[in-house]
Amino acid sequence: MANQDNSQLKGKHVAILMTDGVEQVEYTGPRGFLEEHGAQVTLISTKAKGEQVQGFNHADPADRFDVELNVRDAKPGDYDALVLPGGVSNPDQLRLHEEAIGFIRDFGSLDKPIAAICHGPWTLINAGLVKGKRVTSWPSLQTDLRNAGAQWSDEQVIVDGQLITSRKPDDIPAFNQALQQQLLAG
Repeated sequence: MANQDNSQLKGKHVAILMTDGVEQVEYTGPRGFLEEHGAQVTLISTKAKGEQVQGFNHADPADRFDVELNVRDAKPGDYDALVLPGGVSNPDQLRLHEEAIGFIRDFGSLDKPIAAICHGPWTLINAGLVKGKRVTSWPSLQTDLRNAGAQWSDEQVIVDGQLITSRKPDDIPAFNQALQQQLLAG
């Protein structure tokens, strides 16, 4: 790997919004990458601060993660980017939570990077942020995304304006690089 300045994201604050059923590596991979490069990351959830979110490795329960902030107490303006990990259950639950969708919608209005991977883009539909955008996702979401007005394509990572989307855990390195580039540009 090329010599990189591991503090190039110092001063950047990134929110990761998730709940039970999150695909663990889609949380830990981006969080570890961001922190390794100096960013401050906050796990925001529909659960209360101090409660835990159950991660999954596909269908198998994996680690639990402490919630650092409840979404009702989170302010989009406090963050430079928003990450939306996948897993099937995680975004499906978030879609039904008005405050979570409101946070995503409000974040989208600030023209800051939003990075969603795998099933994470599902929440972008409810937040009204995909119409006219080029996106990718886990393949089973393509019809939903197209029906919401997005242009879906099967690519490792797609960046359309401030929206970054990827398909699956294998895409995490490209996803992380695209997010880093957006944060550095902002």
